[in-house]
Amino acid sequence: MSTMKITIDATVAASPKKVWENWTKPEHITKWNFASDDWHCPKAANDLRVGGKLNSRMEAKDGSFGFDFEGTYDEVIEQKKIVYHIADGRQVITTFEPQGEKTKVTTTFEAENTHPIEMQRGGWLAILNNFKTYTEGTKK
Repeated sequence: MSTMKITIDATVAASPKKVWENWTKPEHITKWNFASDDWHCPKAANDLRVGGKLNSRMEAKDGSFGFDFEGTYDEVIEQKKIVYHIADGRQVITTFEPQGEKTKVTTTFEAENTHPIEMQRGGWLAILNNFKTYTEGTKK
């Protein structure tokens, strides 16, 4: 198991409350949780508590490929921090830091050994940037 950690971040022009809601509520997750326009997230469920599970389905729009993403929460601090581990044991930490009228979202995750580091970073960053675009484009 690799212990290489990858960190990505984006500063979102929205309050921590709005960022938190868009990050954690399934009706929002399905609108941003994919890396490119030819993919989508048809369903998501989120039991936001320690021991609770996050589930989302990511699929190519043409139906050629898809996978389920699942994590179990280890720590949840409202509007500040989320820590979970995915099925293979890798840990993901996301923090939400107020910066005036904006919120900096930083995610650090343990790399897996199958795909190149830059590909993993690029995929996760594309999803984070999609989140930023979606959140900045929605009403408060």
